[in-house]
Amino acid sequence: MIEFAVLVIIISVSGVMSPGPLFAANITYGLKEGFRSGIKIAIGHSIVELPLVILLGIGAFSLEIFPEFRVIISIFGAITLFGFAGIQIKSIFKKNGGISTKPKHGPIITGILFSALNPFFIIWWLTIGLKLISDAMLVWAFAGVLIVFVFHIWMDFVWLGMIAFFASKSVKIISNRNYKIIMVGLSLILIYFGITFLTDVFY
Repeated sequence: MIEFAVLVIIISVSGVMSPGPLFAANITYGLKEGFRSGIKIAIGHSIVELPLVILLGIGAFSLEIFPEFRVIISIFGAITLFGFAGIQIKSIFKKNGGISTKPKHGPIITGILFSALNPFFIIWWLTIGLKLISDAMLVWAFAGVLIVFVFHIWMDFVWLGMIAFFASKSVKIISNRNYKIIMVGLSLILIYFGITFLTDVFY
C-alpha cells in the first residue's frame, strides 16, 4: 500500500502542479479570496474527477478479461508520460508561461469547467490514470479505484489552496526560478516512470 501510494503521488504531483487554465484561474481568485478560493476550485475539480475515475474503473474492470489490455494501457501510459514531460518542460520556459486565462464564473463552477473542458486532464486519466487504476484493481479489486482517487485528490486541495493563499499575499510564484527547477525535475521523473511502464510489460 505504501509503495503504491508513493507511486501515485509522484506520478500525480507533476500534473497537479502543472501551469494551465485551472492554475491560472486559481491565482486570479486567490488574489481576492485567498486560501478559500483554492479549496473551492479543488471541490469543482473533484466533482469532475471522481465520476471520471469511477467510470474508468468500471471500464478497466470489464476490459481486464482481454490479455492485451494491460500491455496496451502500459504503452499508451508511457507515451503519454513522455509527451507530458516534453510539453511541461517546453511550457515552463516560455516567457508568459501560457498563463493568461481569466475566469468569469465562481471558483467552484470554474473548477468544474476548467477540468471537464481540459483535454490534457481527460487524456491523463484515460492513459496514465487508467494504468494506475488497473494496477490498483489487481490488488484491491474495485476498492482500488477509490484508493487511487484518495492518494491523488488530496494533492489538488493542498496545492490549489496553497497557491491561492500565496497569491493573496502577493507572493510571486509563476516565474520563480526554483519553481522551474522543480518542474524540470518532476518531468524527468515522469520520463523515468514511462520507462518503467514499458519495462514492466516487455521484461
